[in-house]
Amino acid sequence: LASRTHKWLAIIVGAQLLLWFASGALMSFLPIDRVHGDHLVDRKAVAPLPRGVALVPPSVIVAATGTRIETVSYRMWLGRPVAEATTARGTRLFDARTGALLPAPTAAQAQAVARAAWRSNDHPSVNVELIDRASPEYRGTLPAWRVTFADPDSTRIFVAADTGRIAAVRTGTWRLYDFFWSLHIMDWKNHEDFNTPWLLGFALGGLGLWLGGAVLLC
Repeated sequence: LASRTHKWLAIIVGAQLLLWFASGALMSFLPIDRVHGDHLVDRKAVAPLPRGVALVPPSVIVAATGTRIETVSYRMWLGRPVAEATTARGTRLFDARTGALLPAPTAAQAQAVARAAWRSNDHPSVNVELIDRASPEYRGTLPAWRVTFADPDSTRIFVAADTGRIAAVRTGTWRLYDFFWSLHIMDWKNHEDFNTPWLLGFALGGLGLWLGGAVLLC
């Protein structure tokens, strides 16, 4: 019984074991900073608020929202100070000098945000699209602006349509890593669920394969 079990499990589970080992090894060889696109896009740079500029107090922002606020933060955005207010209904931007509500970021502003974070000396053309559906490539805040660069890495920068912040960066290296990740966790559709019945079944099959081999050795 141990011999037959070990043989059939080796045939059935062996292919997935090869994919597990191969995908794990290949993902380990890919530098994580290149996967994140840090060599192309600078998402960590923070512009300081200018000195001598009078900013409205948080109470003005609270009054302007008309709803309960969780947080209020001040930052620079496209060369102007803004106040970012997070509420139960979502996040909105206000002019930090006047307290006026700002309109949602436009396609041109999303492109400006992506251009400002672009690190390469090349300046490829871009295409900007508004997306409102999650996909394996992007599962962040929706809607969002997708800024696609015509560079060799086919870089895509996703800018949140409510805050104007960069929500994600996707490159050719990231897509390769994500493909191996989908093979590794056996979620070929969404690339995020590592509790799939397939993964559980093959993991138990791998355990049975080891147990069968151990019995044969004894």
